Amino acid sequence: MGSAKAKLFQADGCQIRVVHLKRVEQARKEAISEREVERLSLTYKVLGDPNRLKIVMALRNVEMYVCDLAAFTGLSESAVSHQLRRLKDLALVRKRRAGQIIYYALDDEHVAKLLDLGLEHVRE
Repeated sequence: MGSAKAKLFQADGCQIRVVHLKRVEQARKEAISEREVERLSLTYKVLGDPNRLKIVMALRNVEMYVCDLAAFTGLSESAVSHQLRRLKDLALVRKRRAGQIIYYALDDEHVAKLLDLGLEHVRE
């Protein structure tokens, strides 16, 4: 291996040989910000909860209110409301008031695409 392609690094007591420095540099240039890393990580963490995932999947094509979602998931209305707050905090769902009822739906098409891509992946 030529020295132009490989360089030896010391990291936390381990020696790591980086062979493709151009690839590492490209990855660094294309890396997302730490804020984006944290937000994306939190989004996946929130969607990683089975109950929240059931809720957002139910909202893919139709808006529903808390009682609808409670009947669908088998959770209490209080538990559904708590999960919806978490989802709303991350802009994954939005709400719409119709008189005394508040309906929930996916916040935008990006959320639906994220869910559809994940579902496509696990169905392969």
